[in-house]
Amino acid sequence: MCGRYRLARKKEMLAEYFDVENDVDWSPRYNVAPGQNVVVIRQDATRPVRSFSLMRWGLIPFWAKDAKIGYKMINARAETIAEKPAFREPLLSRRCLIPADGFYEWSKYSKGKSPFCFTLADDSIFAFAGIWDRWKNPERALIETCSIITTSANALLSDIHDRMPVILKDEDHDRWLDPGFKQLDDILDLLKPYQADSMRRYRVSSRVNSGKNDDLACSEEYIPEMLF
Repeated sequence: MCGRYRLARKKEMLAEYFDVENDVDWSPRYNVAPGQNVVVIRQDATRPVRSFSLMRWGLIPFWAKDAKIGYKMINARAETIAEKPAFREPLLSRRCLIPADGFYEWSKYSKGKSPFCFTLADDSIFAFAGIWDRWKNPERALIETCSIITTSANALLSDIHDRMPVILKDEDHDRWLDPGFKQLDDILDLLKPYQADSMRRYRVSSRVNSGKNDDLACSEEYIPEMLF
């Protein structure tokens, strides 16, 4: 799964990297958590122009009766996304990029569930494959929400966790965002584990465990004290 991530770049750098023209209310974040507003990138339905939006992390299907369902839908599994009623239509019609520069995972195989940060090898910006939807609350206000797609873990993660977020290659961003791109097999073919040799990982402190903590210390490398 993907339950926390980092986006510590300034909005100006994101706009330049992803070729987006509009502004977004974003400051560097080191511990983004479900239920919070996150930056997403969408493409105009009629022309190839990208735009920033802020959406709540945790997809609420347009037909849902209760917003609480969003907390169960922070992730969508690539293997079943085309079959699930909540995800099937967004996969075909409402895809987005979710920018990041790192994500966290907790070891499910160790007693202490130690947290690790995963980044690209050169620590560059990347984008998760995301989907979004628009839900109307009882007051008739529209709320836009999103989900991060996950897949099986690559070799770098597999001893920590069996899942990882789908990181799209830069050259696949246009296809993923294109509203006219609706060939299901080709869409699903993009949802693969990122190559392990192009990533790195390092241990971080348990400070990242709490969503209330959101500072540089959350993503700094943690080296446990050794006993001699």
